[in-house]
Amino acid sequence: MLANGKLLIGKTEKGGELAILPQMANRHGIITGASGSGKTITLKVMAESFSDAGIPVFLADVKGDLAGTVAKGEVNEAIQKRLDKLAIKDFEVKSFPVRFWDLFGTEGHPLRATVESVGPEVLSIMLGLSEAQEGNLAIAFAIAKDENLALIDLKDLRAVLQYVSENKDKYSTRYGSITTQSIGVIQRSLLTLENQGADHFFGQPALDIRDFFTTEDGRGVINILHAVTLFESPDMYAAFLLWLLTTLFSTSPEVGDLDKPKLVFFFDEAHLLFNGMPAYRLKRIVQVVKLIRSRGIGLYFVSQSPMDIPDEILAQLGNRVQHSLRAYTPSEQKAVKAAAQAFRVNPDFDTEKAILELGTGEALISFQNEKGAPEIVERAIILPPQSMMGAIDAITRNKVINTSPLCGKYDEELNPESAAEIIQQKADTEAAEAAAREEAEAARKQQEMADKAAEKAASEQAKLAEKERIAAQKAAEKAEADRIKAEEKRRQEAEREANKAKEKTQKAKDKLLGNILGSAGSAIGRKITDKIFKDILK
Repeated sequence: MLANGKLLIGKTEKGGELAILPQMANRHGIITGASGSGKTITLKVMAESFSDAGIPVFLADVKGDLAGTVAKGEVNEAIQKRLDKLAIKDFEVKSFPVRFWDLFGTEGHPLRATVESVGPEVLSIMLGLSEAQEGNLAIAFAIAKDENLALIDLKDLRAVLQYVSENKDKYSTRYGSITTQSIGVIQRSLLTLENQGADHFFGQPALDIRDFFTTEDGRGVINILHAVTLFESPDMYAAFLLWLLTTLFSTSPEVGDLDKPKLVFFFDEAHLLFNGMPAYRLKRIVQVVKLIRSRGIGLYFVSQSPMDIPDEILAQLGNRVQHSLRAYTPSEQKAVKAAAQAFRVNPDFDTEKAILELGTGEALISFQNEKGAPEIVERAIILPPQSMMGAIDAITRNKVINTSPLCGKYDEELNPESAAEIIQQKADTEAAEAAAREEAEAARKQQEMADKAAEKAASEQAKLAEKERIAAQKAAEKAEADRIKAEEKRRQEAEREANKAKEKTQKAKDKLLGNILGSAGSAIGRKITDKIFKDILK
């Protein structure tokens, strides 16, 4: 409730007002108390007061009962009794400007982020990774950035992880050791995260964080994240709010001390963020909490006990509301003592005892004064909320969503070309090139075989031709030899025939001569014989 420029949260039984000064609202705060002690009512009253002061708010609705902020409340008997006790006469029931958001896009505007904008640190929290596994994830992010592989959704991240694993020898020298085992763990964790519905969160269009910094008619818009389903996965819930917190820090410029915050961020069930958080990661969150106030953003952690919050962060929380705690066990007694010691002592009561005695809707409160110093603790009654408490029906919710200025901005999911498609195209190109090389190699081998076959055939043909030539030559030589032999034989035959004829002639001559010689006895005969003989001898 806004009263005299202050955010009135509660009053003491004596009528003392306990209010947050707008200029001190970015000094951060904490609301603690056991279940059922009234933390949600306090959160709601604070959110309404910030809205009336023109300060936008972000909060997570883990039970579904904060959605009623969009509707006008009503003064029932219990509320009227409280108003009378607080001596509040000008109480006004009213609705507040609300934007509904939902990671799953069913109960509010879809709320998405790209994988690369979430980053390896927050994603490691979502996945529950060890420091070594986070290192491998960071390497995958670095390679994706250096090679222009846009990480939009989980499909892209899986593709990059597979790509990095398959080429780890190529990248290890430059980026550091990459282990197949760590990549496998990350891939399995991604599958688990996907089964929790995280695939609805990663994608485009991504959230424009500036849509949280809006006002309507001078009042701050209360951005309510429907987190009923999300809260069923506590790690995912805590990591998502951490991502929002770090995004607000990284995207908001420094503005110094303002008259009032630009935005107030409520981190409900804050213990989930710090459970088992390693020191190296906590150091980064402490830095964000310390520096984000200079960006004009106030943080308010909501949890059961101050012990849920690390001391380094607790020291930064100047505005404190402590509801009742139980102290049945030693650890619970320790928590009560720690909560009491966090306040400036009020001599009028025992702080530790008061924490145990507080009723529902009562709290110990200490806000910072105009000098930034914490006031002494006061026991107070929290104001009732001005808007409706509880869930709303689907008709009311849909009306708010459909009449919102953001209607249509985030509704349709986009699917631009990103790492998965680029890697697939690269793989297809490499496969096509490999196939072309194989085909060319096969063609070369086929041509080589054809050339060898042709060469062999030509060689065989040449051998055959040579064989035929040699055979022909031999046949010719044989024919020539046979011809010469036959010729020699004919010559010899002719010579023999001639010799025979000559011999026969000679014999005839000899016979004739003998006959002549035998018959011629006279001188004439001898002359004739001599002449014949000479003629024969010529």
